[in-house]
Amino acid sequence: MATTQEWIQGSRPRTLGAAIAPVAVGTAAASTLGPITWWRALAALVVALALQVGVNFANDYSDGVRGTDADRRGPVRLTASGLATPGAVRAAAVASLLVAATVGAFLAIATYPWLLLVGAAMLLSAALYTGGPRPYGYAGFGELMVLICFGFVATVGTALVQRNGVPAAAWWGSLVTGLPACAVLLANNVRDIATDTVVGKRTLAVRIGDRSARRLFVGCLLASFIAVIPIVILNPWAALAFLAIPLAVAPSRAMLTRTDAPGLIAALVGTVRLELVAGSLLALGLAIS
Repeated sequence: MATTQEWIQGSRPRTLGAAIAPVAVGTAAASTLGPITWWRALAALVVALALQVGVNFANDYSDGVRGTDADRRGPVRLTASGLATPGAVRAAAVASLLVAATVGAFLAIATYPWLLLVGAAMLLSAALYTGGPRPYGYAGFGELMVLICFGFVATVGTALVQRNGVPAAAWWGSLVTGLPACAVLLANNVRDIATDTVVGKRTLAVRIGDRSARRLFVGCLLASFIAVIPIVILNPWAALAFLAIPLAVAPSRAMLTRTDAPGLIAALVGTVRLELVAGSLLALGLAIS
């Protein structure tokens, strides 16, 4: 039986910055139009975190039962390692997604009931990432869905439940948070190209190749900072986000030069840190503006 610490590690806590950053940016973008309703911001954060944890456990379960994680070079997975039964990991995924669904439904009904449809789509995307008969994560669409879910939906959705309308800063902010999240997945998938190829998992990294995937990683980080520029034009203090640029150096260097698993894992963790710091600085700048 897995210990509490192993369950915590199985939830992949080092990836949770990708859920926090878009909520912070979306809330701050909405604050440029008026006062914030803080319980809505907290609810949006709970939804994002629960969805992220749910996706992580669902991925652990699906890859484990498919045998995809049998020869991993990355952090331990509960199902593949035998630390927890597939049923237990699946139950953890369902429980996390139920939390996201319950809090999200309450927030949608209190603001815009049509958001229930968006929430249902997000839950479906979480379940079908590596689950179901034709998981889209195995077909190379993982990064695109990450940009949609943890970029646009998370950032713009958080702003929308605060205000009747979405400021331009939230749309551009979706790229500031979403593109590094895509880079996180790229770092993970570049590390696993060899093992994914063997089991027929055609991630984007497998499809475009190692070198192109690494360049795309750097391109995502660069583009995320370029997306700050339009925000700065209307909200000058948003330029605080540029203070995070030095944090992009180490992950980029690792992705361009390292082939060992520890080096690529460090790039992944560094990218999550970059997204969280850049998102926090952007949110601070928007709040000051």
